[in-house]
Amino acid sequence: MNVKISDRKKKFIKRFYTIALICVGVIIVVFNDSLGKLEGFVEFIALYFILIFVSIAYWLFKQIKSLIRLKNEKSKTELMHLKSQVNPHFFFNMLNNLYGLVDKDAKKAQELILKLSDMMRYSIYDGEKDTVLLSEEITYLENYIELHKMRYHKAIDIQFNIDTNDTDYEIMPLLFIILLENAFKHGVENLREYAYVHINLMANNNRVTFEIENNFDETQDAPNAGIGIKNLKRRLELVYPKNHTLTLSKTDTIYNATLTITGL
Repeated sequence: MNVKISDRKKKFIKRFYTIALICVGVIIVVFNDSLGKLEGFVEFIALYFILIFVSIAYWLFKQIKSLIRLKNEKSKTELMHLKSQVNPHFFFNMLNNLYGLVDKDAKKAQELILKLSDMMRYSIYDGEKDTVLLSEEITYLENYIELHKMRYHKAIDIQFNIDTNDTDYEIMPLLFIILLENAFKHGVENLREYAYVHINLMANNNRVTFEIENNFDETQDAPNAGIGIKNLKRRLELVYPKNHTLTLSKTDTIYNATLTITGL
């Protein structure tokens, strides 16, 4: 890319010298023909510098445009890389669970495989899109919850409340899954009983709010902002730089996360 910019500089320099030589020749002619006519000479000099200024301004505009394009391409590449990192370890964990479940309960294993294949299809194909419908993201979250219900052999209080009359909002895919995954990974996974995950999703007035609360074992290390949260924050900065808020809070045994996106 540096070579392209260098070539552009060379073209600009050649163009500049060509214009300058032409202008110098014209100045000599005009000066000889217009000797004693100072006003005409001053006007010509002014026009000469205007031409130079316009040429420089045009070159700067092209360079700025090129830099903006490079920045956008870099942001898209980074965003694609971040998307590819979303919840791969979840799929590995589920495959390990399926391996042990095939001999014990073949029917349940089949159900898990179907739901897991739907989730993987969504992650691979829809996850590469710039936006998806909110309804599609909700279905993805519901499949994730159902898989965990089938996976665990303990009672879990899971509530997923949806408050909206319009699920056709378009949002970045795989946006809420990290927060949901953390609730299970740091909460349900380490609790033997009384585990809960409460989710509220509200969408109205071009605003989507995702709230999630879960409890965790106080004897375990409290969940901190790991790679998944850092990934989410960076994706939000790239796609919704001024149209989002992400709030994370925790007490002794309760963890809360709220993500709001506006301007949809």
